[in-house]
Amino acid sequence: MSRMSVMCAVPALVLLMGSPGLQADPTVGQAAPTWSVADSNGKLRSLDEFKGKWVVLEWTNNGCPFVQKHYGSGNMQRLQKAYTGKGVVWLSVISSAPGKDGYVSGERANQLTGSRGAAPTAVLLDAAGNVGRAYGARTTPHMFVIDPQGKLAYAGGIDDIASAEPEDIPKATNLVAAALDAGLAGRPIAVATSAPYGCGVKY
Repeated sequence: MSRMSVMCAVPALVLLMGSPGLQADPTVGQAAPTWSVADSNGKLRSLDEFKGKWVVLEWTNNGCPFVQKHYGSGNMQRLQKAYTGKGVVWLSVISSAPGKDGYVSGERANQLTGSRGAAPTAVLLDAAGNVGRAYGARTTPHMFVIDPQGKLAYAGGIDDIASAEPEDIPKATNLVAAALDAGLAGRPIAVATSAPYGCGVKY
C-alpha cells in the first residue's frame, strides 16, 4: 500500500470511530470492562484472571495491511516478547465475525502465532464481538493497557504515525511501550489516549 493510498484512507478511518453498534468508550482511569471469552486453545479466560498484573489488549486481523506492517517487520513480536518478559500479560484479540475478513478458528490462530513468531500470552477469539464492543475497539490494531488495579491506563494507537509503511516504525513514538515503561516504573503515563488507526474491526 502506498503512502498516498494510506493518506487517502485516513478520512474513512476517522469515520469508523463513529461506527454504529459500538458501546461508549471506556474511560482511562476508570475500571476496564470485564469479560470472559475462550482463547485459541479453547480455555476460558477472563480479565479477573490477571488481577495484579499489567495487561495489554491488542486487536488484530491477519489480513489487515496495518497489522501486517507491525508483524511483517517483527515490531509487534518484539513488543510482546519484551513486555511479557517483564511480567506483562499480552492478549491478542480477534473480533472478526464468522464469514468476515480476519475470522479464524483456534487452530488457525495458533498456526499464525507460530508462523509469525508471535508471543502473546493468549489469543482471544471474540467472534461475537462482545469484548470488542465493550472496549469500543474500532481498528486493527487498537491497543489498550490495563493497570494491576484493573483500571484502563492507555487506549489508542500503537504509535503516533498512522501509516501502513514499515519504514515509519523507527520514526514513530510507540505509545504502548511508553505507557508500559511509565507504568512499570511507577511514573504517570504522559499520553494516555490517542486516535487508533488501521482497518475497521469486522464485527
